[in-house]
Amino acid sequence: MILEVINNVFNFTSKTQTFVTIGTFDGVHFGHQKIIEKLVFETKKAGKKSVVLTFFPHPRMVLQKEGSLELINTIDERAKLLEKTGLDYLIIHPFSRDFSRTTALEFVRDYLVNQLNISKLIIGYDHHFGKNREGNIKQLTEYSHLYGFNVEEIPAQDINDVSVSSTKIRRALHNGKLNTANNYLGYCFMLNGSVVYGKKLGGKIGYPTANIDVKESYKLIPKTGVYVVKSKYKNKTLFGMMNIGNRPTVDGKHQTIEVHFFDFNEDLYNQNLTIELIYFLRDEKKFDSIEYLIHQLKKDEKSAREFMANNLID
Repeated sequence: MILEVINNVFNFTSKTQTFVTIGTFDGVHFGHQKIIEKLVFETKKAGKKSVVLTFFPHPRMVLQKEGSLELINTIDERAKLLEKTGLDYLIIHPFSRDFSRTTALEFVRDYLVNQLNISKLIIGYDHHFGKNREGNIKQLTEYSHLYGFNVEEIPAQDINDVSVSSTKIRRALHNGKLNTANNYLGYCFMLNGSVVYGKKLGGKIGYPTANIDVKESYKLIPKTGVYVVKSKYKNKTLFGMMNIGNRPTVDGKHQTIEVHFFDFNEDLYNQNLTIELIYFLRDEKKFDSIEYLIHQLKKDEKSAREFMANNLID
């Protein structure tokens, strides 16, 4: 089934009644998947259409001045992950200051009832919505009687698991505990970006790299260091190692993301790549000379290849 992504609630035109859940679903991790599986299962059983309603930009980007928000997924990554769940529709509604002034009643009436033709809302026990977060589960239940739809509350334990998992994933990525993060996610954490021109220093020392430009400033970038990675390119799986860091040995001034693919020598400039992070090899270090750096890169390559061989990575 192909997920239909719609970029505004008011562009939704299906006349079939819907089962809806609302949330950020950042990470689309095991906890989120459990909620969405329930939504999809119940929707199919009832002969309706399943809808995830989310908002972009993230409300905190709009309503708070602090710029420290880091998300596990970009909005495009989130859509690709949700496509695997069997969901019918992902609606990404623009979040703005004007939209934030929508009252709880207006949201239910104009968005859920009139636009989405809602039959059931599956929502967390602590969900708040509408202007000043005035809406809650009690109001939703009252509105559901008024407008003729059902409300199903997700148990507190499940919602707490979702929240805790997201926090643990972010913390693990910041601390280089990639295995922990990937276990919670149920897939490999990824970085998406286009390959841009660098200083071509890697090619001069036998390790040419693709410099990945992640354009979304809100995307969480994991701990600096060297990672075992893989990527798909022209229907082939490429394996390699990636450095996130400031390249202290060559007096780098800003953080870069550089990938060296093993047994590969094609031009990747301007290509858009998804890099999956498989294993954290080591912290970034400053070496006394380029020769020491080359020696370490050879050790890193050996370790990466051994890891892939021993773990049957495909």
